[in-house]
Amino acid sequence: MLRERKKIILVDDTPIILKLARNTLMGQYDVFTMPNAKKLFGFLEETKPDLILLDVMMPEMNGYEAIRLLKANPDTADIPVIFLTSKSDASSEIEGLSLGAVDYIVKPFSPQILLKRVELQIQLEDQKRDLERLNGNLQQMVDEKTASILELQNALLKTISDLVEFRDDVTGGHVERTGRLLELLLDEMTRSGIYADIIKTWDKRLFFQSAQLHDVGKIAIKDSILLKPGKLSPDEFDEMKKHTTFGENIINRIEQDSRKSVFLTQARVMAGTHHEKWNGMGYPRGLSGKDIPLEGRMMAIVDVYDALVSERPYKKAFSHEDALGIIAEEAGRQFDPLLADVFVGASAKIAPSSCQIIGKAF
Repeated sequence: MLRERKKIILVDDTPIILKLARNTLMGQYDVFTMPNAKKLFGFLEETKPDLILLDVMMPEMNGYEAIRLLKANPDTADIPVIFLTSKSDASSEIEGLSLGAVDYIVKPFSPQILLKRVELQIQLEDQKRDLERLNGNLQQMVDEKTASILELQNALLKTISDLVEFRDDVTGGHVERTGRLLELLLDEMTRSGIYADIIKTWDKRLFFQSAQLHDVGKIAIKDSILLKPGKLSPDEFDEMKKHTTFGENIINRIEQDSRKSVFLTQARVMAGTHHEKWNGMGYPRGLSGKDIPLEGRMMAIVDVYDALVSERPYKKAFSHEDALGIIAEEAGRQFDPLLADVFVGASAKIAPSSCQIIGKAF
């Protein structure tokens, strides 16, 4: 298929130059001649050329003024401009090139030289566009491959989190609910500017994926403890506490067999610290205050809220209001006070009757 003929605009106030240049180029290109820059800008409102040949010395508006306007307009900034001029000094040529011209042809010019210089710029522009299309196609391929990998990763994470919950029948849906509560908390933190210097560095998509593994250590807890219908004894509770370090160890092993990633690091942090308390009375390490990573402090709040509003064999579900009251009461003791305030303040977005974030069913 034949390529569409390129469009070239010639701008010069000397009729003989316009005629010579037009006759030289018209065999290969669609050529439009303009006697001044004013006509040029009027024409550009209707048609975008592939190249502009622009005289420097013209009345009313010279070529330097014209190219400044061309380059300042996003619609015309990428049109290549070749200056035609009788000024052959180096300073004039440098000035023209510094303003964005791609070439500088001195008049009087040889028709063969003009044709070759125009052909070169047209070829360069074609190659530039071909390269841009190739880069676009490559980026699309990379994006599709990345999306495919993320889809597979999500499926694996869902399978792992479901495996934990199938063993722990009592807390079915816990991972999904805490994920939505985390989304609510992080959105409110972003709006209020709480810990903005930290969360601005996070990839939120990876953060929510990481959160799905916070209870992965329960895989290593004995059925007799994990599935016990009543309250745990002190010894059993000590054993249950180990799910935090079991989770860290599981994720550590994955990290050793793969490249280090933010996703796995955050997953390990949440698995190991979501039962630490602001006052240092939590487990497994008794961390306190801001020594507890922010990911763990956030997970601690949503984890406890979900446990409070969920029914267990050994307790009834707390109401939404009572659960929020407990969260507020424990601010500064069990929970980071700033995060607790943000979470409680966002409570209007949780529908108490159905335990849903408004517009997002758990």
